Amino acid sequence: METPRLILASRSPRRAELLSRLGLEYEVRVPHVDESLLPDEGPGEAAQRLAQLKALAALDDDDALAIGCDTLVVHRGDILGKPLHWDEAVEMVCGLQGNEHRVYTGVALAAPGRVETAVEVTRVWFRSLDPRECEEYVATGEPMDKAGAYGIQGFGAAIVERIEGDYFNVMGLPIQRLLELFRRFGWRYAFGRLVQLGAKPPYP
Repeated sequence: METPRLILASRSPRRAELLSRLGLEYEVRVPHVDESLLPDEGPGEAAQRLAQLKALAALDDDDALAIGCDTLVVHRGDILGKPLHWDEAVEMVCGLQGNEHRVYTGVALAAPGRVETAVEVTRVWFRSLDPRECEEYVATGEPMDKAGAYGIQGFGAAIVERIEGDYFNVMGLPIQRLLELFRRFGWRYAFGRLVQLGAKPPYP
């Protein structure tokens, strides 16, 4: 069987970058789903449910595997999404400074008639920031399309003091969880491509 056609159900350039780093070919298809949270829904449940909705909405035919992701930032019990405007972004960054928060990313892999999900959690600590620094960071524009209003792979690296867990999860695509889902579907990652489990390697 040939390598399955991959669909990335996300407009996130960070997720696209990480998938490209793995050497896998894919197409981007941005689904339109209701990302509202359900009453009493925990962050891990919500991230997996939304990832599943996105993967299923992007799926089109029998030979494809669709990858859906959703990232949520949780601070003191509050779930932080993407800031809607400047003031909210400043409020988020100032609220996270000097504190710990958790990043939940749900990832889903869907094929016709089947979907599997997983979730990764990473603990992140910001260094202490004064209000001017919070505003200067938001002024870069980087926080506006990101859950929790920061990007660890960009200017945000200067405000993250330390993390505990998967760095790539904070970027929005927990690679090990994705590879685990591929294995559930009978595929393994062979450094630049997917091969069927049990298939002989293409070298002597």
